[in-house]
Amino acid sequence: MKIVGLDLGSKTLGIAISDPSNIIANKLETITFTNNDFEYAIERLFAILKDEDIECFVLGLPKNMDGSLGFQAQVSIDFKEMLIKKFEKDVILWDERLTSKMAESMMISANLTRKKRKTKVDFVAATIILQSYLDSRKRV
Repeated sequence: MKIVGLDLGSKTLGIAISDPSNIIANKLETITFTNNDFEYAIERLFAILKDEDIECFVLGLPKNMDGSLGFQAQVSIDFKEMLIKKFEKDVILWDERLTSKMAESMMISANLTRKKRKTKVDFVAATIILQSYLDSRKRV
């Protein structure tokens, strides 16, 4: 069974998926939707993953730098409930502080243009979120 990593924004949903042994996170794609149309994002995600054997989801939780939860964190918590309802799978909220900055830095190091970075940052961030989660399971 595979694990899916998600990076939720107000207009995009970055998706990454693990290999069957849950060791390596691989970028999948980014869903683009109109502002806050999370129902569309869920339906599109369901269509993309319909043939995959999914164990659970790891959804980025955007905490403030002091660890508190703000408005965007509540959006992720609400999205988690939508995921559970649609997929009937566990959803793990994972601290995503600085993942978008890490993704941006990695792409700058790879000499990607600003335009290419903008289209790839979400699924790269989802991959970082998922890989971080997978790595943490190895240490347990």
